Amino acid sequence: MQSNALWRRSARARRVLARCLAAVALALASAHGHAQATDGGLIADDEAWVRGTSLYLDVTLNRVATGHIAHFDQRDGALWVRASTLRALGFVIEPGASDPMPLAALGDVVVDFDAERQHLSLTAPLARLALATQTLNAGSAETPRATSSPGAVLGYDLYATAGEGTRSLAATADLRAFADRAGVFETTAIMRGARADGGGWRGDSARLDSNWQLAFPDSMLRLRVGDTVTDALDWTRATRLGGVSIGTDFGLQPYRVTTPLPAFFGSATLPSAVDLYVDGVRQYSGQVAPGPFQLNTMPVVNGAGSAQLVVTDALGRASTIDLSLYASRQLLARGLADWSVDLGWVRRNYGITSFDYGRDLLGIGSLRYGVSDRFTLEAHAEHAPGLALGGVGGVWLLGSRGGVLSASLARSQAHGDGAGQVSVGYNWADRRFAFSVDSTRAQKGFRDAASAYGTAPPRATDRATFSVATEHAGSLGLNYLRQAYEGEPTARYAGLFWSDTFGGTLSLNIGFNQNLEHTSDRSVFANVTWSLPSRRSVSASAQHRRDSDNLAVQASQPVPGDGGFGWRVLAQGGDGGNHGGAAEASWLGNRGAASIGVSALGDSHYGYGDASGAFAFIGGHAFASRAIDDAFAVVSTDGIAGVPVQLENRTIGHTDEDGLLLVARLNAYQHNRLSIDPMQLPANMQVERVSADATPGDRAGTFVRFGMKQSRAAQVALVDAKGTPLAIGSRVRIEGRDGDAALVGFDGVVYLEGLERSQRARVDGPAGACSVRIDVPDSKDVIAQLGPLRCVEEKPR
Repeated sequence: MQSNALWRRSARARRVLARCLAAVALALASAHGHAQATDGGLIADDEAWVRGTSLYLDVTLNRVATGHIAHFDQRDGALWVRASTLRALGFVIEPGASDPMPLAALGDVVVDFDAERQHLSLTAPLARLALATQTLNAGSAETPRATSSPGAVLGYDLYATAGEGTRSLAATADLRAFADRAGVFETTAIMRGARADGGGWRGDSARLDSNWQLAFPDSMLRLRVGDTVTDALDWTRATRLGGVSIGTDFGLQPYRVTTPLPAFFGSATLPSAVDLYVDGVRQYSGQVAPGPFQLNTMPVVNGAGSAQLVVTDALGRASTIDLSLYASRQLLARGLADWSVDLGWVRRNYGITSFDYGRDLLGIGSLRYGVSDRFTLEAHAEHAPGLALGGVGGVWLLGSRGGVLSASLARSQAHGDGAGQVSVGYNWADRRFAFSVDSTRAQKGFRDAASAYGTAPPRATDRATFSVATEHAGSLGLNYLRQAYEGEPTARYAGLFWSDTFGGTLSLNIGFNQNLEHTSDRSVFANVTWSLPSRRSVSASAQHRRDSDNLAVQASQPVPGDGGFGWRVLAQGGDGGNHGGAAEASWLGNRGAASIGVSALGDSHYGYGDASGAFAFIGGHAFASRAIDDAFAVVSTDGIAGVPVQLENRTIGHTDEDGLLLVARLNAYQHNRLSIDPMQLPANMQVERVSADATPGDRAGTFVRFGMKQSRAAQVALVDAKGTPLAIGSRVRIEGRDGDAALVGFDGVVYLEGLERSQRARVDGPAGACSVRIDVPDSKDVIAQLGPLRCVEEKPR
């Protein structure tokens, strides 16, 4: 009886709650002119259609909370609902359907009504639902904001030799200046000198490249003014120019994937876990809500591969979809363009003279465009006085595992003579096999811009390669090359290569090359390398070429990438008098690199030395550094010396006496994580941050500041006028400073930090207020011990 009474009271409470919710819903519906309202997660309408009891229920669809409270009508124990409410919940309701309708009319929908919780759970097949496709692992074309501080870098490489009767010296220099929005100006040069016994020094020098570049990372564009090398397609040739160049530079957005992303499609009725395996290796794991989904993946393979998509729902039921895929870096993603336009004069005698340019103005343009994820269009054009060239080509992905086909057709008009060039190629690869073949044919008289200052394009080029990697028998490779230039004999070569590793420490390489036009011109070589602990290795090689045989044995320890020492010794013997030995020692540090060695092979005996590095000037400071090939950063610790600095969690140096350290090995336009280890700092050192992302522009430098200051801390014993320690719990506050007060502990001792050399403190305790002057002397101690200090009672004003 008591339980029945409780049930009746509970039922009355539910009816009261339902009426309250109905009143709220009616008010909302009235405010919207009796239209359905979905504001704030409430799906409400008027009461005109209700024939039983209005219920406002929390709805779950396929075990996922919809976030909606919806209006239902309970008639004789059955739930009725408006068609508009079902559509708002995600159901597909055909026009002309009964409205309202009982939920039971949705025959394939499982309905679970919990009257106690006022909750409705619906489980429906996906065909009943209009759910948007979810995109998993969408990736982002993140473009980090690069910063550059004004500065300059002078790079150098010096090489000197001294032998029997001769001396030589060669030097290359690279000077560049940069600022944040002003771009980068760079010029390079080479200098050479030699002296024979009894004579004087003779030398020459040449400017190599000089240009100014301005990058636009958001648009992936780069502008060059000065010396440049034009972009080339697989069926065109690059040309060195002096002039103006503008075009796409994907390196300005290194996190963008430019090739088509393999996409996998699936669906889930219930909340599910999704795992993707490519060639047996898991590449993605995540969660998906009910509905269709698309999973994008990074191009983890180059060539053919197999994938498995495993979907495991909330009930533990797993389904597996087997898929095939093919990825190629020859293709561009759909809608992505890679283009360049160059205007200038051809550079001649590069590395010999400084300012030798052709007389004719030349224009060159190239384009690659992703028409679809399976087809990339290519186009190229050149124009100069007496020359016009145009061509079009394409790269096709054949099916899901059919490989990549490429073809092009070009035609030139040179001084009235027209000629064409055609090329076709195909390649296929997977984890074990790789095969490629291509062929180019040019008619007599076919010319491009480079022909005016060098050799003409080859009349015919044929290439073929094949390789296979086995699990137990090593890797085997075959290659073939045929090339014919106008007026020259045809050259044909074939090669066979095999390599394998034994036990992880012993590797063997064997190769054979044959000149197919001259059967006596062949070479055979073999090399075996034994890897030892501490980066050391010993290798032996043998080579036979025509009528000569040579044997060499070498032991080495390479220089670590983070810096240190390395060495190499070589002994060689064989035919032709090319016997003897060589030895070399090398060093790499944060301030540069150097090597020294001797060589005595055959009749050539000499010693040599090499030194390379850079000087950087930035922020009013000068630094000596190893070679700075790309970007760099200067770390500042606000004058605190000896602070260890890490790059990607590897310690790369300590700050100098000015609290500065130059970090040379950064990647432009990427996040480079720089950090300091606070555990290596004194306990009284306050640090604003312990890590930072440095994103410099290419070939430029940026400042990264880790704000630091040494904080004075002290344990102060406080006593009153009678010398009695102040009471526990008294509150101590430094005058003129905001923040929480410090509390006095046992024996009147209080701990204070962030102190200056001298300050006054106010103490509020049970006996009233008093003040004390605290002077902190300079000390090597992290925490000074002061007192007892007398706290003078403050007199009431």
